[in-house]
Amino acid sequence: MTVRQAATTSLALGRAAQELGLRRGEFALAVQLGRVRALPDGRGGTPRFDRREIERLRDRQGFPESLRERVRTVGTADGAALASISQGRFFNLARTGHLTPVRFYVNRYHAVVWQYLAEEVRDFARHHPALLTGVAPPQVRAALAAGEDRRPRNWRGRRLGQLLRLGNDPWGRAAAIAAMLDPVTIAEVVRDPYERSRLRVLRPELVPARPKSPAGQEIVERLRQADDPDEILWHRTSLAHALRQAREESPAPRPAPGHRPQSTAAGPARHHPPGRRRGPKAPDPTARPSGARLSTAGASRARVPAATGREAPSPTAPAPSRRRAPSLFGRLWRRRAARA
Repeated sequence: MTVRQAATTSLALGRAAQELGLRRGEFALAVQLGRVRALPDGRGGTPRFDRREIERLRDRQGFPESLRERVRTVGTADGAALASISQGRFFNLARTGHLTPVRFYVNRYHAVVWQYLAEEVRDFARHHPALLTGVAPPQVRAALAAGEDRRPRNWRGRRLGQLLRLGNDPWGRAAAIAAMLDPVTIAEVVRDPYERSRLRVLRPELVPARPKSPAGQEIVERLRQADDPDEILWHRTSLAHALRQAREESPAPRPAPGHRPQSTAAGPARHHPPGRRRGPKAPDPTARPSGARLSTAGASRARVPAATGREAPSPTAPAPSRRRAPSLFGRLWRRRAARA
């Protein structure tokens, strides 16, 4: 199949979302969840979607409401109403890991807003009625007393599972695992700088829309990195295993032997015009000679800028005597005295 034929049988992201009646955010979440299958693309570009896949979803019963309901997300207030519980109980159940967020965003007040799939909230309420009323179980109370919040870790695990399921390139899978670790840990596992560079280039975006403010970006960076020791150890081991598979598939690209960066070789020529040699460096008049003691007069002269070309007289040294030029009468008198 040629490139032109592939383009006619596939759709771009925006057109596919329009055909399915979904907004951009809903369509991106549908792709992450596997509700809509994208065409494989090993180049890491913008995904495209087979027209037959779009037609398959459009032919389903209840389209488009059924598809839109499968990607609908709710926050704490809507989730509590959907489960018929208080917002405080929903919040506690989410903190203790009973509900896994599907995504989050940072609002203008720099607060993290977690979102959950509506169908998962309904399923949880249907299968765990004992957690919805009465006194919370002891393990839930103990986790709340310890101040645990498992939402970030559960979200990272879910997001990594999505990336590993959608990715078919060994280096892309290794980059997805590395996205969960901080740069110091990555450098400890990946000693080769060229391999680290490739992982950095292929690192996927974990959050669809990053905040513009530096404070919001810092929050996103903190949430995307593993912070629990067990979680870090798990990702380190997974990254080492993924790297071995990626190296067997294709080594990381490296520069040719004997290659020198152009900036290093041509660096000095930019500072000196052609045809001119760099002469010896002029001695600094304010520099102190090695092993010599600087006198009071020398210290006074050292404080004068060299650009003036003059030396200031020392306040402690006597002023040098000046000899006056002899007058004409004095010169004639000395000449006659010499002849006599």
